[in-house]
Amino acid sequence: MVKALVIRAPGTNCDSEMCRAFAMAGAGVTLSHLDEVIAAPDVIGEHELFGFPGGFSYGDDVASGRIFAMKAREALYPHLRAAIERGALVIGACNGFQVLAQMGLLPGPWAGEGWPDEPPMQIASLTDNQDARFCDRWVGVKFEPSSVCVWTKGLAESLPAEPALARAVSQLPAAHGEGRFVTTDDAMGAMEKAGQIALRYTDNYNGSMASVAGICDASGRVFGLMPHPERYLDWTRHPFWTRLDAGTRKGDTPGLRIFRNAVEAAKNAGAVA
Repeated sequence: MVKALVIRAPGTNCDSEMCRAFAMAGAGVTLSHLDEVIAAPDVIGEHELFGFPGGFSYGDDVASGRIFAMKAREALYPHLRAAIERGALVIGACNGFQVLAQMGLLPGPWAGEGWPDEPPMQIASLTDNQDARFCDRWVGVKFEPSSVCVWTKGLAESLPAEPALARAVSQLPAAHGEGRFVTTDDAMGAMEKAGQIALRYTDNYNGSMASVAGICDASGRVFGLMPHPERYLDWTRHPFWTRLDAGTRKGDTPGLRIFRNAVEAAKNAGAVA
């Protein structure tokens, strides 16, 4: 069985949901406090999957995800880099996405380049929503079929053929005040070319550059998104699930499919240190 390590901090509030997502997808799961991992970083070598869950780590006192990211960047970057190089997969949802961006793990090195020895400079950010308000609702997303993202592989093709039903099924819950994705024009062009845009908002309610809702690194194995797939593991979580016909509600939800993709990829890669 592949093993997932979910890393939490004070203020994290979606760690249980992310643990459940990995477990439902077939992985063994360990939940650890960031300080525990920093004190014994060799534990990273014992896992193939890594989750950075959403919430308000350290109260977002400095900025969203900043304290979590800087502690992990200083103490854990070499260990996470080694894990990624051996084929491990990483996901960051909401606050976790903010952490991965500030650590420099996203968008990561460009295609054909290796991970640097030192933490790379941050070139993407999740900043205040365009209306400067916290948003807590289900949002429409489009999974990019041409993306190299392992986590979202096949999701676009698996949606119902009827457009309205596909739009309904592919909604994801979101809850953030700093979810507007920004980067440089050059970086955006490079990500577009390399297939690193994994999903986009259908209405771009928070003003993200190019409607970006989630990105991956050039390998497709490191994935960050602002919506919460771990909150959509059961069809009964959908905001109007009773209006979805029984045929539509067969199989995995898109949220669970994301985690199942990663678990299957980890099994196939045998990414154990």
